[in-house]
Amino acid sequence: MIIKGGKVALPAADEPVAKDIRIEGEKIVEIGDDLKGNDILDASGLLVIPGGIDPHVHFDDPGYTEREDFYHGSMAAASGGITTVIDMPCTSVPPVTNLENLKRKLDVVREKSVVDYGFFGGVSAQSFEEGFPHYLEELSEYVLGFKTYFISGMPTFERLEHHQFREVLKVTRKFDLPVLLHAEDFEFIKRASEIEKKKGNTPQNYYNSRPEIAELIAIATAAIIAQEIDARLHIVHLGTAKAAELFNYTNLSFETAPHYLEFNVEDFIRIGSPLKVTPPVKGKGNREKLWSLLNDGKISFVASDHAPCPEIEKNTGSIWTDYSGIPGTGTLLPYLFSEGYMKGRLSWRRFVEAISSAAAKYYGLYYRKGSIEVGKDADLVLIDPQKRWVVEGNKFFSKGKITPFEGMEFKGRIVKTIVRGRVVYDEKDGITVEPGYGIFLKRKG
Repeated sequence: MIIKGGKVALPAADEPVAKDIRIEGEKIVEIGDDLKGNDILDASGLLVIPGGIDPHVHFDDPGYTEREDFYHGSMAAASGGITTVIDMPCTSVPPVTNLENLKRKLDVVREKSVVDYGFFGGVSAQSFEEGFPHYLEELSEYVLGFKTYFISGMPTFERLEHHQFREVLKVTRKFDLPVLLHAEDFEFIKRASEIEKKKGNTPQNYYNSRPEIAELIAIATAAIIAQEIDARLHIVHLGTAKAAELFNYTNLSFETAPHYLEFNVEDFIRIGSPLKVTPPVKGKGNREKLWSLLNDGKISFVASDHAPCPEIEKNTGSIWTDYSGIPGTGTLLPYLFSEGYMKGRLSWRRFVEAISSAAAKYYGLYYRKGSIEVGKDADLVLIDPQKRWVVEGNKFFSKGKITPFEGMEFKGRIVKTIVRGRVVYDEKDGITVEPGYGIFLKRKG
């Protein structure tokens, strides 16, 4: 197949370049001008970018499949130009805290995914009672990092205390694997929540229970511990811009999510539970700083934190018990393109890095993913930059239909998503491959 006539995102290019791409089997074999062949995919007027990587999804499989499963989640990803996802360990049953559990999960997922995927391993308080550090060692060959929490709402995956966190960093440093941290301070939130629950049942009360300072305290503590050990620490779903401004050392990195770039606490008060996420969206002025930090590269990349649920869990009648999480993998790339690149908040190069190459490099997948180069997987997204469309949750491929982006108009439509040389999503035909087409990915150092 030859993708012909499009403008292509070549590595480190400041603007898209008119080039043709030849694909044979699953790989890119040639990039050039006026390539000849019989199987032509006309990309005239379209942008061609490397397949998006969503390095933070909760597809809940096996276990909480009333909320999401890998088939629906991966279809949602493909529809939004995401060709690789990395799934979290904590929202599976059993959680991916040892190799046996990972293999059990892989047996389920390999029959469902339409995009390629990797897994994170997990370290919970229970790990220290069961098989630490042996479990980390046996997982290290198969996972792309280890997820931990300073505060957790999951009885099956309890938070780490600071000494335990330090021990985890010591072990993961041996494997050059990053530790991913949900960074909010347990003690602050415990007391603040007790106070705010007595005051009321509003989004403002929920925000007051987990404000910026709770995130700053946790990140400061984790950064000090990680710097002492010289271990890789990655802060997931960063909501507080000030943290990326204050804390900076070589092995500390950050990701943010579209909801933090778009919404603030006033929007949370207006929208309500469809915007309930953890950590919550933050105060005025924070969004603009996050965009600036992302464009400057101080925030490495953007992930969706895709975590949907049924309406009955999202609307319980109390902000305190409403499920915290939203669908997002299908809107991640379109949002960054429309509200980032097209509005001048992100340069072309930073847009491509933030949605693909930066995560591929960080998680050891760049040997085959994250850029359009000869020899790499033919993971490509074709975008019509002139088409506008409106977000409608009821049309999502995900099981989750409730989104805070409901009714927003984006500029830039995904026309086709290609994974390893095959069109997996077409804007007219929908999903075009059978479940199980996606493959399991391991890192290369």
